[in-house]
Amino acid sequence: MIPNNFITSANELAGYRIVRNIGIVRGIIVRSRSIVGTIGAGLQSLFGGNITLWTELCELTRREAFDLMAQHAMAAGGNAVVGMRYDTTEIAQGVAEVLAYGTAVVVEVDKA
Repeated sequence: MIPNNFITSANELAGYRIVRNIGIVRGIIVRSRSIVGTIGAGLQSLFGGNITLWTELCELTRREAFDLMAQHAMAAGGNAVVGMRYDTTEIAQGVAEVLAYGTAVVVEVDKA
């Protein structure tokens, strides 16, 4: 697995130089809300503040998309990802796609 510190939203990795650009990689998760989660989150929203059921679901979904993107980069021959971003789209009511994407690259220590 590519270490988290080799995945960045920046266009370069400090202390390293890009020696090969592999291309765009992505991790996609499509998730729906369960009826139990929807009811629980609805009850939490009555009291205001952080809706922890949705926060946990969003965090889990983003983490899974991130991990899939890193696996895709490694399978393509990369050892780092630059320009990493997230995107979310509602596909249908209660169904959302979370996309983690970036550019897989091969980096080596910059000896300059």
